[in-house]
Amino acid sequence: MTRTRNTFLVIMITLALSGWPPVFGQAETGPDSAELDTLAQLYDAVAFDHAAHVEMVEGNCARCHHHTTGVAPTNPKCLRCHPGGQEADSMACKDCHSEKRFESAYLAEIAANTDRFHTDIPGLKGAYHRNCLGCHQESGGPTGCADCHARNEKGDAFFSSGKYAPKSPQKTSGH
Repeated sequence: MTRTRNTFLVIMITLALSGWPPVFGQAETGPDSAELDTLAQLYDAVAFDHAAHVEMVEGNCARCHHHTTGVAPTNPKCLRCHPGGQEADSMACKDCHSEKRFESAYLAEIAANTDRFHTDIPGLKGAYHRNCLGCHQESGGPTGCADCHARNEKGDAFFSSGKYAPKSPQKTSGH
């Protein structure tokens, strides 16, 4: 690594640790709430209280939004694609984590891009579960599936549950 690059890294790490830049990642730039509805075909939307979560992480947006908040990455390998930790165009999870992670078109795109370092980015469902459940386990938050996901009628039909559950066979008398 060159001396200039070392100096740049030290400056960026120092600035990031000091809370710079003050505008990026501030709680007041995000919504008070969000509706997570990518699985609406099976589940009711999750009403996400963003303001409460911002308060819980004391305004540290990078706790959930990784390197989309303008914070410079500290790993030198990251700097080849994320120089200076520039702010991302969007902080929405779905803009980096695909809803269609295991569909052939997405996998072909990953395989075709030989310069891409992140070939293991989890899909949207995986990212939510890894981040949300991990934090909930640490903090004592709800971790049961139904705590966040209420299955709707289409979900019941898909999973053969509720009124779509198979009927129990009638017991016959042994007489």
